Amino acid sequence: MRPLEPAAPVDYVAIGDSFTEGVGDWYPDGTARGWADRFAGHLADQGREVRYANLAVRGKLLRQVMRDQLPAAVGLRPTLVSFSAGGNDLLRPSGNPDLLAAVLEEGVRRLREAGAEVVLFTGVNVSRGYMSGLVGRFARYYLNIRSIADRHDCHLVDQWSMPVLSAASVWDTDRLHMSSEGHRRLALRVAEVVGVPTERCWDEPLPEVQPVEWRVARRADARWAREFLVPWVGRRLTGRSSGDTLDAKRPDLEKFLPGG
Repeated sequence: MRPLEPAAPVDYVAIGDSFTEGVGDWYPDGTARGWADRFAGHLADQGREVRYANLAVRGKLLRQVMRDQLPAAVGLRPTLVSFSAGGNDLLRPSGNPDLLAAVLEEGVRRLREAGAEVVLFTGVNVSRGYMSGLVGRFARYYLNIRSIADRHDCHLVDQWSMPVLSAASVWDTDRLHMSSEGHRRLALRVAEVVGVPTERCWDEPLPEVQPVEWRVARRADARWAREFLVPWVGRRLTGRSSGDTLDAKRPDLEKFLPGG
């Protein structure tokens, strides 16, 4: 996949779940910012005309993205689409990485046939921490995504190969979504993948952090379980989602200004 032409206008549409909506990175008014907004800013910083829509909604499964967001994205006739979904499916016992990949590939095919360049993502390495038991399932999905990117000539952002994303400081307190620093660095990585120059690099060393005392860490674990894990399990058991009452934050292609 060749890089974006430096001066060419871009109509960019982002589809997916909380990862793309930007949960964990907040504007002062409490709405999600996230890497996609930041990436749109990097596009605009090059002096090109940028129109941007973000259809992603937290908690959505891949079939919901395909049903609700993909047709809307195709209808906007974008030149560039970022597409990341399936993670919420894989957190469920029924999540089959090969079946999910087949659905994702159908979405990619439709976007490419509509004339859009497509950015795909692997996820981060989950071999450590509370999701380590699911590493095989996630890794299998990501290998499928690599193959899809190859077959359909897509840009691929490989988060698995970004060691900076293993640091605690790039993750929000819920330990599931990236922090503002994580979103900032990922936006820089996406810009690099599509060939958009930026003033800073995604892999700049992180500040050194002092080790956390064992008892402090265990209290933090207990607080995380009480405030985030238990409510998440409760939503899964009752078939609810954190995005059930939410709409897309940027449903239409609108001009995005530098620093926007």
